[in-house]
Amino acid sequence: MAKFLNTSATNYFLEELIKDAKDRLVLISPFLKLNDRMKELLADKNRLKIDVRIVYGKSELQPEEINWLKELTYIRTSFCKNLHAKCYLNEEICIITSLNLYEFSQINNNEMGVLIRRGDDAELYKDAYEESQRIIRISEEVRISLERVTSVTESHANESDIHEKLTTAKLAQKLGIKTSELFEKLVASGHLEERDGKHYLTPQGKQVGGEFRMSAKFAPYFLWPDTLAV
Repeated sequence: MAKFLNTSATNYFLEELIKDAKDRLVLISPFLKLNDRMKELLADKNRLKIDVRIVYGKSELQPEEINWLKELTYIRTSFCKNLHAKCYLNEEICIITSLNLYEFSQINNNEMGVLIRRGDDAELYKDAYEESQRIIRISEEVRISLERVTSVTESHANESDIHEKLTTAKLAQKLGIKTSELFEKLVASGHLEERDGKHYLTPQGKQVGGEFRMSAKFAPYFLWPDTLAV
């Protein structure tokens, strides 16, 4: 049956959950901010080639943390709008708690949680696992990037320039094609490249005015000149 966790117990079992992951690890937390202990644990999972999925609603990573995370091949991040759930699970146990990921190891907070063991409560674990997978499915997998977009102020652009860029979806709508079809054309034309199921802006894409934007509140997206021909 499920076990109640206080603050110290939540921290303890969360660390054990991460360390004991043998096949998969899912970390769902509104804020993506990692302390040294969490980075140490995640780096170890990456060395062991464990599939790690992190779902967040707002990133508070510093530049050096972004560089560090980009080097971890087996850790994938996804953005989920309006995320408020805090759920952490591996293939055997699940923790549903008030503890945000960035608060891990901070025992001065007052937290509560529930520990679910797959072996003791298979149905409850299954429900939590399936909901975590639903959240992953509705999230957009993103590449944590340091790519910096020059602001309108810095580029001394006038107001008319602001309206010359469209999102991929809006540009596709203007061209009368599906967004997925436009992505295919952008890859074929060399403006984007696809690696591991994710799209990356190429130097050619930048040259024609393409921009990658990382938003704290909304999913990352590309901007294109409304006159772009593909």
